[in-house]
Amino acid sequence: MPAAKPLSRADETLLISIVVLGDDAFSTTIQQELVRRAGKKLTVGSLWVSLDNLAERGFVRKRSAEHPNRKGGRPRIYYRVTPRGVRALQRARDFQKQLWEKVPDLSAYQGS
Repeated sequence: MPAAKPLSRADETLLISIVVLGDDAFSTTIQQELVRRAGKKLTVGSLWVSLDNLAERGFVRKRSAEHPNRKGGRPRIYYRVTPRGVRALQRARDFQKQLWEKVPDLSAYQGS
């Protein structure tokens, strides 16, 4: 697998949403979590494109599951963050912590 490029903020938010949802991460619940967590509303189509991109990069794994109580339609596709995705999230979190280290209180900052 090629070297991982850094996560974009959108990738990071999407991966965090999947981690939070655990075993219940499929398109509808991911959309709801993105709205709740980041105020982001994505169309299902753009969400699928982003999820497919994360899967191609090795950050998420997809699995199809039939539901006995659902009639018709396609099986749900569930997503799970891979160990590679977890490492990428850890790097992103560590980078943010390092970036903000020793930044003074911004409420007192007087920029010009």
